[in-house]
Amino acid sequence: MAEGMGMANATGMRIAALQAPVLDSPQARIDWLATYLPQARADGAHLVALPELFAHGYHIAERLADRAEPRDGPTATAMAELARANGVAVLYGYAERADGVIYNSAACVDAQGRIIGHHRKLAIPPGFERSIFTPGQGVRVFTLHGVRIAILICYDAEFPETARYAASLGAQVIVVPTALGAAWGWVAGRMIPTRGFENGVYLAYINHAGTENGLDYLGQSIIVAPDGEDMARAGAGPEMIVADIHVARVAAAQARLPYLSDREALVLE
Repeated sequence: MAEGMGMANATGMRIAALQAPVLDSPQARIDWLATYLPQARADGAHLVALPELFAHGYHIAERLADRAEPRDGPTATAMAELARANGVAVLYGYAERADGVIYNSAACVDAQGRIIGHHRKLAIPPGFERSIFTPGQGVRVFTLHGVRIAILICYDAEFPETARYAASLGAQVIVVPTALGAAWGWVAGRMIPTRGFENGVYLAYINHAGTENGLDYLGQSIIVAPDGEDMARAGAGPEMIVADIHVARVAAAQARLPYLSDREALVLE
């Protein structure tokens, strides 16, 4: 479902969060996405956001090293072609090989197929990821359809400092591809809405659905408003949720609760 359907102008955009099923191969994932993008575009979406490591699979251990590719590799080419064919931007997670190491990364291609946003996961959680991925550095903001966007990946968003830093850079939407297991419902249910509320920004949190090599995914992808309220939330299975982003709503939330500016006056020592 969506909130505020019918809006599309230079001060906002429509975002679709696409909760994806577990699929065996990168090509199967591209083929599945190709069947959904026309629907997203028909629904008026300007941006379709996908889960963490969507292109290659998440809970596949050493196969991630085999599937890792450069930023401008086959996945980027395929995503660019799909974006151009459907007239919609696509934000996707993938395993990036660069600098002699592997990063857990996400990229955004615009409707012309150009990479306009990119992020390497900053916080690598305990578990198999630490044997595969090198932490990234930095958070950056890019603009799409007049909206300033930052990317965080999964565990990144569980640190208040990362979302706060993105908001301080002027991000109005934080997109968070994730691979959240079923045991961590509190994160999707409470923590992510809190990140929106405490920064006065939109949060789009996009998870997988189903079971991958023994890991049960929670689902429950969510788009959160700047007041922390749900705009749209998925169930446990594959699903697309859609919501409208209004930058004026960000400004209003940050004026009502000026955490970003008032924190500068805190004396903590």
